[in-house]
Amino acid sequence: MQINNYQINTGNQPFIIAEMSGNHNQSLDRALAIVDAAADAGVQAIKLQTYTADTITMDAKGGAFEIDDANSLWKGKNLYQLYREAYTPWEWHQSIFDHAKSRGLIAFSSPFDETAVDFLESLDVPAYKIASFENNHIPLIKKVAQTGKPVIVSTGVSSLSDIELVVTTLRNNGCENFALLKCTSTYPALPTNTNLKTIPHLREMFHCEVGLSDHTMGVGVSVGAIVLGATIIEKHVTLNRADGGVDSAFSLEPHELKALVQETERAWQALGRVQYGVQETENKSILFKRSIYAVKDIEAGEIITAEHIRVIRPGNGLHPKYFEELIGKKAQKSFKKGSPFTHEGLA
Repeated sequence: MQINNYQINTGNQPFIIAEMSGNHNQSLDRALAIVDAAADAGVQAIKLQTYTADTITMDAKGGAFEIDDANSLWKGKNLYQLYREAYTPWEWHQSIFDHAKSRGLIAFSSPFDETAVDFLESLDVPAYKIASFENNHIPLIKKVAQTGKPVIVSTGVSSLSDIELVVTTLRNNGCENFALLKCTSTYPALPTNTNLKTIPHLREMFHCEVGLSDHTMGVGVSVGAIVLGATIIEKHVTLNRADGGVDSAFSLEPHELKALVQETERAWQALGRVQYGVQETENKSILFKRSIYAVKDIEAGEIITAEHIRVIRPGNGLHPKYFEELIGKKAQKSFKKGSPFTHEGLA
């Protein structure tokens, strides 16, 4: 997959997306500060969400419009109130995108309806993200695919057939430059319900780049995803969780985001290749392996016993596999205590 000039694949370091979401707390200055924090942490991209309360839901109360889950971060609000609080004003987008570009970041967004796509096209965004809760919005996916831009799709709350429909829709509308993100749509998610083993299966099933939209706390789950072949990591970011905000409770602070960048890159570097034998960098370490040494003086003609030799460090002597074979042999020359044992001089 490619976004702008960045190649997203297993041959390159992970593509890290900092998700701002509503953590700007309705302050443009804070939004721009989050961009700076993301750039300073070393991520490749920052992402917004483009909707209004009216484009994502309707102002209604009661029933399913109310958030009554006792474990929800947003309990007590109705959907309209939540999205009115969380949305990023559309008039901010250009300033945020311009600032991100000036800091060397790729900036794009998740549109939540067709009008948002039209708006983002007017800003010439380089890519699109489809959120988990929108991945059944087939008219939206068609419209995004037809822009010709790269598309990243989260797969939370989706069956395999749901994902197949998304992929088919993208491909039938001219989009082959896409990636799928394994996602667990709980906030926060737990490591125990993240199921990272899905990542290589998604890659095998759909022949595309695969990543993780990570709602867990910390960075360990994301590091694990890289080991299983993830090439994209998306994480929510805030300046300070104590400041509050709709997604702050499961968002990374700047120092944690920097750790995410560093640790996922280390995990990617460590993947390497299938390797056996002594690497060039290990040559000096051969000395610290075990070998057979004389631990008592041995005279020529003397029968070697277990009291004469031991398997010890350093590694300049005979391989330990010969230890039992040496017992009972006659020494043809003398060996001083502390000298490495060799085949030379044995009967």
